[in-house]
Amino acid sequence: MIDCQREDGLWRITLNRPDKANSLTAGMLSRMVDIVMEATVDPHIKALVITGAGDKVFSAGADLDEARAGLATSPLWEQVSGGIAALPCLTIAALNGTLAGGAFGMALACDLRLAVPNARFFYPVAKLGFLPQPSDPGRLVALMGPARAKLLLLGGQKFSADEAYAFGLIDRITAPEHLLEQAAEIAGDALAGKPEVLRRIKEMCEGR
Repeated sequence: MIDCQREDGLWRITLNRPDKANSLTAGMLSRMVDIVMEATVDPHIKALVITGAGDKVFSAGADLDEARAGLATSPLWEQVSGGIAALPCLTIAALNGTLAGGAFGMALACDLRLAVPNARFFYPVAKLGFLPQPSDPGRLVALMGPARAKLLLLGGQKFSADEAYAFGLIDRITAPEHLLEQAAEIAGDALAGKPEVLRRIKEMCEGR
C-alpha cells in the first residue's frame, strides 16, 4: 500500500490505497518511517517525491477504523513528518487530489507542494476532538500566517486549490496529466547536483 521507486537519485513514494481514498493505516505509516530512514542514510538520494494513487485524493488522512482505535494520536505521524523534514535532499509533495487530516503532516514537511486544480484542503481536528500533529500548526503558520492556520484548524474551512495557492499553502497548480512530470522537472537541477551541495543549500534556506 506504500510503493517506493528509486531511480538515479530520485525516489518516488506513492500512497497506494485508492479504494479507501489513500487513507493511512499504522502499517502504512510504519512503512513510510522505514523508507524515510533508508533515504536519510542513502548517500546518493537527491530528490524525493510523494504522491497518491488515483485522480481524486492524495490522502483522506487516517483510516477511520484505526483512528478510532488510537491511530489518531500515534507518534508515527510525527515520525513520518519529522523524518521527511530532516532529509538533506529536495522533497516535493505532488498532490494528485484532496489533502485532508493527518496526511497534512507529510505534505507540510516537504520543501515544495504541487497540486492539481480539483484538490481540496481541510483538516477537521476541532470538530473531531483531536489535536493536530505537533509540528503542523507551526508549519502552517510559517506558510500562511496565524489567521489562515486558524481558519483551517479551528474554523474547519475547506480551501480550494486556488485559495491554497493564494494563501501560500501550495507552490504551483498543475494539470493532473503533468503533475509528476513537473515534479521531475523541478527536481532536475537537484538531480544534476552534488548531495553535499544540496544539503548545504537546504540548510542555508532554513537558516541553519
